[in-house]
Amino acid sequence: MRNLIILGLIFYSALAFGQVQFKSGKSGFASFLKDNTVYPSYSRDNCIQGTVNISFKLDENGKVYYSRVSKGILTELDDEALRLVRLSSGKWKVPAGYDTTISIIAPVNFQLAGYCDGKTNEDIQAAIRAYQNEEALTNSVINFYKNIDQAKPGQEVQIIAIKNQLGIDDEYLESRIKNGLKKIKQGDKQGACEEFLFVKYMGSKLADQYLEKYCK
Repeated sequence: MRNLIILGLIFYSALAFGQVQFKSGKSGFASFLKDNTVYPSYSRDNCIQGTVNISFKLDENGKVYYSRVSKGILTELDDEALRLVRLSSGKWKVPAGYDTTISIIAPVNFQLAGYCDGKTNEDIQAAIRAYQNEEALTNSVINFYKNIDQAKPGQEVQIIAIKNQLGIDDEYLESRIKNGLKKIKQGDKQGACEEFLFVKYMGSKLADQYLEKYCK
Protein backbone atom coordinates (compact mmCIF):
# COMPACT_ATOMS: atom_id res chain seq x y z
CA MET A 1 0.00 0.00 0.00
CA ARG A 2 1.99 2.97 -1.32
CA ASN A 3 1.82 6.40 0.28
CA LEU A 4 0.34 5.17 3.55
CA ILE A 5 1.28 6.28 7.05
CA ILE A 6 -0.22 4.77 10.20
CA LEU A 7 -0.75 7.22 13.04
CA GLY A 8 -1.00 6.04 16.62
CA LEU A 9 -2.90 8.08 19.20
CA ILE A 10 0.44 8.92 20.80
CA PHE A 11 3.31 10.01 18.60
CA TYR A 12 6.31 7.99 19.72
CA SER A 13 8.59 9.37 17.04
CA ALA A 14 8.18 12.11 14.47
CA LEU A 15 10.42 10.08 12.17
CA ALA A 16 7.83 7.26 12.09
CA PHE A 17 5.36 9.66 10.53
CA GLY A 18 7.63 11.21 7.94
CA GLN A 19 8.32 14.18 10.26
CA VAL A 20 4.61 15.05 10.40
CA GLN A 21 3.80 16.26 13.91
CA PHE A 22 0.80 17.63 15.72
CA LYS A 23 1.71 21.18 16.70
CA SER A 24 1.11 20.77 20.43
CA GLY A 25 3.71 18.05 20.75
CA LYS A 26 4.20 14.31 21.08
CA SER A 27 0.86 13.37 22.66
CA GLY A 28 -0.94 16.40 21.29
CA PHE A 29 -3.24 14.54 18.93
CA ALA A 30 -4.36 12.16 21.69
CA SER A 31 -5.16 15.14 23.92
CA PHE A 32 -6.88 16.90 21.05
CA LEU A 33 -9.16 13.91 20.49
CA LYS A 34 -9.93 13.60 24.20
CA ASP A 35 -10.75 17.30 24.54
CA ASN A 36 -12.90 17.60 21.42
CA THR A 37 -14.79 14.32 21.10
CA VAL A 38 -18.56 14.63 21.37
CA TYR A 39 -19.73 11.06 21.85
CA PRO A 40 -22.77 10.52 19.60
CA SER A 41 -25.88 10.09 21.72
CA TYR A 42 -27.27 6.89 20.22
CA SER A 43 -23.95 5.08 20.48
CA ARG A 44 -23.38 6.43 23.99
CA ASP A 45 -26.82 5.39 25.24
CA ASN A 46 -26.46 1.93 23.70
CA CYS A 47 -22.84 1.32 24.70
CA ILE A 48 -21.50 1.10 21.16
CA GLN A 49 -17.71 1.42 21.20
CA GLY A 50 -14.69 0.77 18.99
CA THR A 51 -12.11 2.34 16.71
CA VAL A 52 -12.77 4.28 13.52
CA ASN A 53 -9.87 4.65 11.09
CA ILE A 54 -9.76 7.91 9.16
CA SER A 55 -7.58 8.32 6.08
CA PHE A 56 -6.59 11.91 5.38
CA LYS A 57 -4.12 14.07 3.48
CA LEU A 58 -2.36 17.28 4.46
CA ASP A 59 -1.33 20.18 2.26
CA GLU A 60 1.94 22.05 2.61
CA ASN A 61 0.41 24.22 5.35
CA GLY A 62 -0.68 21.30 7.49
CA LYS A 63 -4.33 21.64 6.54
CA VAL A 64 -6.54 18.61 5.98
CA TYR A 65 -7.73 18.79 2.38
CA TYR A 66 -9.09 15.26 1.99
CA SER A 67 -10.50 12.76 4.48
CA ARG A 68 -12.61 9.62 4.46
CA VAL A 69 -13.52 6.66 6.68
CA SER A 70 -11.29 3.69 5.88
CA LYS A 71 -12.69 1.46 8.65
CA GLY A 72 -15.92 2.34 10.42
CA ILE A 73 -18.29 1.18 13.14
CA LEU A 74 -21.57 3.05 12.87
CA THR A 75 -22.25 6.12 10.75
CA GLU A 76 -22.66 8.53 13.66
CA LEU A 77 -19.34 7.39 15.16
CA ASP A 78 -17.70 7.48 11.73
CA ASP A 79 -18.98 11.03 11.22
CA GLU A 80 -17.66 12.15 14.60
CA ALA A 81 -14.24 10.69 13.82
CA LEU A 82 -14.25 12.52 10.48
CA ARG A 83 -15.26 15.75 12.21
CA LEU A 84 -12.38 15.44 14.67
CA VAL A 85 -9.77 14.84 12.00
CA ARG A 86 -11.10 17.71 9.89
CA LEU A 87 -11.12 19.91 13.00
CA SER A 88 -7.40 19.22 13.34
CA SER A 89 -6.80 21.01 10.01
CA GLY A 90 -4.04 23.58 10.30
CA LYS A 91 -2.75 22.06 13.54
CA TRP A 92 -0.13 19.87 11.86
CA LYS A 93 3.53 20.59 11.20
CA VAL A 94 4.84 19.29 7.90
CA PRO A 95 8.45 19.59 6.69
CA ALA A 96 9.58 21.46 3.62
CA GLY A 97 9.05 19.38 0.52
CA TYR A 98 6.43 17.22 2.20
CA ASP A 99 4.64 14.84 -0.19
CA THR A 100 1.04 16.04 0.00
CA THR A 101 -0.22 12.92 -1.79
CA ILE A 102 0.58 10.75 1.23
CA SER A 103 -2.43 9.28 3.01
CA ILE A 104 -2.27 9.25 6.79
CA ILE A 105 -4.46 6.88 8.79
CA ALA A 106 -5.58 8.04 12.23
CA PRO A 107 -7.36 5.60 14.55
CA VAL A 108 -10.01 7.41 16.61
CA ASN A 109 -10.98 5.33 19.63
CA PHE A 110 -14.44 5.56 21.16
CA GLN A 111 -14.56 4.10 24.66
CA LEU A 112 -17.24 4.46 27.33
CA ALA A 113 -17.30 4.22 31.09
CA GLY A 114 -20.43 4.41 33.19
CA TYR A 115 -22.90 3.91 30.34
CA CYS A 116 -22.73 0.17 29.97
CA ASP A 117 -24.21 -1.05 33.25
CA GLY A 118 -26.77 -3.73 32.51
CA LYS A 119 -26.07 -3.69 28.77
CA THR A 120 -25.50 -7.15 27.37
CA ASN A 121 -23.78 -7.90 24.08
CA GLU A 122 -27.19 -8.93 22.74
CA ASP A 123 -28.59 -5.51 23.69
CA ILE A 124 -25.72 -3.77 21.93
CA GLN A 125 -26.07 -5.85 18.77
CA ALA A 126 -29.84 -5.22 18.71
CA ALA A 127 -29.19 -1.48 18.97
CA ILE A 128 -26.72 -1.65 16.09
CA ARG A 129 -29.26 -3.51 13.93
CA ALA A 130 -31.97 -0.96 14.74
CA TYR A 131 -29.65 1.90 13.76
CA GLN A 132 -28.66 0.16 10.55
CA ASN A 133 -32.29 -0.51 9.64
CA GLU A 134 -33.11 3.19 10.01
CA GLU A 135 -30.01 4.07 8.04
CA ALA A 136 -31.11 1.74 5.24
CA LEU A 137 -34.43 3.59 5.05
CA THR A 138 -32.57 6.92 4.90
CA ASN A 139 -30.36 5.58 2.11
CA SER A 140 -33.44 4.51 0.16
CA VAL A 141 -34.60 8.14 0.23
CA ILE A 142 -31.15 9.38 -0.84
CA ASN A 143 -30.97 6.89 -3.70
CA PHE A 144 -34.45 7.83 -4.88
CA TYR A 145 -33.66 11.55 -5.18
CA LYS A 146 -30.22 10.89 -6.65
CA ASN A 147 -31.93 8.93 -9.42
CA ILE A 148 -35.29 10.71 -9.55
CA ASP A 149 -35.22 10.76 -13.36
CA GLN A 150 -35.63 7.00 -13.22
CA ALA A 151 -38.44 7.02 -10.65
CA LYS A 152 -41.62 5.08 -11.31
CA PRO A 153 -45.02 6.84 -11.18
CA GLY A 154 -46.28 7.04 -7.62
CA GLN A 155 -42.96 6.00 -6.09
CA GLU A 156 -42.36 9.38 -4.45
CA VAL A 157 -45.47 8.91 -2.32
CA GLN A 158 -43.76 5.91 -0.71
CA ILE A 159 -40.55 7.87 -0.25
CA ILE A 160 -42.38 10.73 1.44
CA ALA A 161 -43.99 8.20 3.79
CA ILE A 162 -40.51 6.91 4.70
CA LYS A 163 -39.31 10.47 5.34
CA ASN A 164 -42.27 11.04 7.64
CA GLN A 165 -41.53 7.78 9.44
CA LEU A 166 -37.94 8.91 9.97
CA GLY A 167 -38.97 12.39 11.12
CA ILE A 168 -37.16 14.10 8.25
CA ASP A 169 -39.00 17.40 7.88
CA ASP A 170 -37.98 20.99 7.08
CA GLU A 171 -37.04 21.65 10.71
CA TYR A 172 -34.66 18.69 10.69
CA LEU A 173 -33.20 19.70 7.33
CA GLU A 174 -32.67 23.26 8.57
CA SER A 175 -30.68 21.79 11.47
CA ARG A 176 -28.47 19.96 8.98
CA ILE A 177 -27.91 23.23 7.11
CA LYS A 178 -26.94 24.93 10.38
CA ASN A 179 -24.46 22.13 11.03
CA GLY A 180 -23.04 22.70 7.55
CA LEU A 181 -22.62 26.42 8.13
CA LYS A 182 -20.85 25.72 11.43
CA LYS A 183 -18.47 23.44 9.56
CA ILE A 184 -17.79 26.18 7.02
CA LYS A 185 -16.72 28.45 9.91
CA GLN A 186 -14.46 25.67 11.21
CA GLY A 187 -12.86 25.37 7.78
CA ASP A 188 -14.42 21.96 7.13
CA LYS A 189 -15.71 22.62 3.63
CA GLN A 190 -15.90 18.93 2.75
CA GLY A 191 -18.03 18.17 5.80
CA ALA A 192 -20.25 21.17 5.14
CA CYS A 193 -20.92 20.11 1.57
CA GLU A 194 -21.84 16.65 2.78
CA GLU A 195 -24.48 18.24 5.03
CA PHE A 196 -25.84 20.36 2.18
CA LEU A 197 -25.90 17.39 -0.18
CA PHE A 198 -27.83 15.37 2.38
CA VAL A 199 -30.51 18.06 2.34
CA LYS A 200 -30.58 18.03 -1.46
CA TYR A 201 -30.93 14.25 -1.56
CA MET A 202 -33.85 14.43 0.82
CA GLY A 203 -35.70 16.09 -2.07
CA SER A 204 -35.36 19.61 -0.68
CA LYS A 205 -34.09 22.84 -2.24
CA LEU A 206 -33.34 24.44 1.13
CA ALA A 207 -29.58 23.98 0.74
CA ASP A 208 -29.30 24.84 -2.94
CA GLN A 209 -27.90 28.34 -2.32
CA TYR A 210 -25.17 26.93 -0.08
CA LEU A 211 -24.29 24.19 -2.56
CA GLU A 212 -23.93 26.90 -5.20
CA LYS A 213 -21.83 29.11 -2.95
CA TYR A 214 -19.53 26.59 -1.29
CA CYS A 215 -19.60 23.29 -3.16
CA LYS A 216 -18.91 23.92 -6.85
